[in-house]
Amino acid sequence: MTDDGDRNHDDWHLDMKRIGLAVVVLALMGWMGWEVVQRLGAAPQTSTLYGNVEIRQVDLAFNSEGTITTMQKREGDPVKLGEVLAALDSATYRNATSLAMARRDAAQAEVEKLVHGTRPEDVDQARANLASAQAVLANTQATFNRQQVLVLTNATPRQALDDARRALDSARALVAQTQAALTEAINGPRSEDIDIARAQLRQSEASLELARTELSRTLIKAPCDGIVMTRVVEPGTVVLPNSPVYSIAITGEVWIRAFVPEAMLGRVAPGAAVSIFTDSRSGHPYAGQIGYVSPEAEFTPKTVETPELRTQLVYRLRIRVTDPDSGIRQGQPVTIHLPKQLTS
Repeated sequence: MTDDGDRNHDDWHLDMKRIGLAVVVLALMGWMGWEVVQRLGAAPQTSTLYGNVEIRQVDLAFNSEGTITTMQKREGDPVKLGEVLAALDSATYRNATSLAMARRDAAQAEVEKLVHGTRPEDVDQARANLASAQAVLANTQATFNRQQVLVLTNATPRQALDDARRALDSARALVAQTQAALTEAINGPRSEDIDIARAQLRQSEASLELARTELSRTLIKAPCDGIVMTRVVEPGTVVLPNSPVYSIAITGEVWIRAFVPEAMLGRVAPGAAVSIFTDSRSGHPYAGQIGYVSPEAEFTPKTVETPELRTQLVYRLRIRVTDPDSGIRQGQPVTIHLPKQLTS
């Protein structure tokens, strides 16, 4: 009885040792498998990246105030570069432009008049005015002389002599004035007057250009090829400067934004060709070319991060789609396949 109990006790201890050894072996294998999975997950064994088509749009607004008279496009309509999309009532701006043009023309005529100098007819008129003033002076001088003689003989009152003296002084002043006018007409305008006139002309030309600029701002033209995303207002709306009117999605070029781990940088050199797949066209890739790789590392852009992802660095890259069509849209998720060989 004792021998059987001892034997059963020894067997129980042996079984426990075997179970413990098995647990240790399983734990070791599990740890090794976890390490292998982690290493495989960390190593860039795939040639696939994930990204999104960049959202590229412009908001259009008038840079003037007024009442909208026309709006040519609605949501979904295509637009071409330079196409007129909306217009303001331009009557006020057209009148301001006409006024500025008239002032410019007047300033231009003044400059030309000064540059050409005094006309011969004006010089002749100045000479005639001087001759007339000299004749008046001679007549008043003779009258004054007679009055002097008459006063000496008391044949005329003293007041008559004083009146003759004032008339003589006035005649002399008139001769001096007409003589100066004749000299000015012969010499022509001063250079300082011409400079002033030219400065006024430049001022009027600048005012005209400003008025034309204000008039041009009554039109909104498409800055690029695109598609109307939003039509914010309707004709008849009174808008202020910078009030949004349209939002346009740019369709000229399609770019994709993606992130690549540091270990895969050798496969994403600028200029490298890639294949781009969308969910709706998974069997027919778009052609793409890497156009930019950020020189600065960033942390993994995820909302919820594990401690490993929190410290993993990635680099932002932009890929240009070289053959876009209507099947690829802004904001759309895409899958990028890198070339198998490393690029230099």
